[in-house]
Amino acid sequence: MSSETGTWLYGVTDSPAAIRRDSFDDLTGVGGGKLHLVAAGGLTAVAETVSLAEFGEAALRRNLEDLSWLESAARAHHRVIDTLAHQVQLVPLRLATVYSEDGNVEAMLAEHGPRLRAALHRTASRAEWGVKAYADEPASTPAAAAPADRRKAAPGSGAAYLRRRRDELAASQQGRQEALASAQQVHAALARIAADARLHPPQSPELTGTKAAMMLNAAYLIDDQHSASFRQAVDDLRNRLPLRLELTGPWPPYSFADAGPELR
Repeated sequence: MSSETGTWLYGVTDSPAAIRRDSFDDLTGVGGGKLHLVAAGGLTAVAETVSLAEFGEAALRRNLEDLSWLESAARAHHRVIDTLAHQVQLVPLRLATVYSEDGNVEAMLAEHGPRLRAALHRTASRAEWGVKAYADEPASTPAAAAPADRRKAAPGSGAAYLRRRRDELAASQQGRQEALASAQQVHAALARIAADARLHPPQSPELTGTKAAMMLNAAYLIDDQHSASFRQAVDDLRNRLPLRLELTGPWPPYSFADAGPELR
């Protein structure tokens, strides 16, 4: 097994002195190791030394397809970011941001310094909130669920069944269009409150665990002082529109602070 190591990054801050050393020293990362700081150009990255046998480029391609490994790594990555984000202003970096050595992290901090500082400024005193909107789950219909009844029906009833089925499909399509229009209303209303907003691809039923179609998967960057009014706006929309709304947060601003570094 390779003994080579790399540097896994969690986030970047410009105020490392505010990190509480007692909690920092107790934190472990995705590889089970202690964290350390890498500083350059007035910025500081929170890092962990990891084995490239598990976290190198080729290994990550395999591991990221293993849902059990991915869930464990994502939880550990978030645990570090969430703990530190309660102490300092932090730009969270995406999962699996790995450099070959600390020296390359220093070079990244120098190269991307202006963009990282802009992200720190943009997300200061703000948090990410997630909103997902689901259409109502389709109810089963007697026509679609009673083949035995059709076998006993009078001649000519097949044509009637096809007409009913056509009408059901048309109604289903209309319902989906109405749900999509309602989701657009939700996004427009919440984006007016937010400092920024991001639309993510809808998740599949396999990931959501529900048969209901996801019509909206969005993230909103909300000023801390506006968080109560944002939650109230979601409640008002939930009561007014024919959608099931799911609100999550507050989170570190993952969707609004990606610096984009890769394995090096």
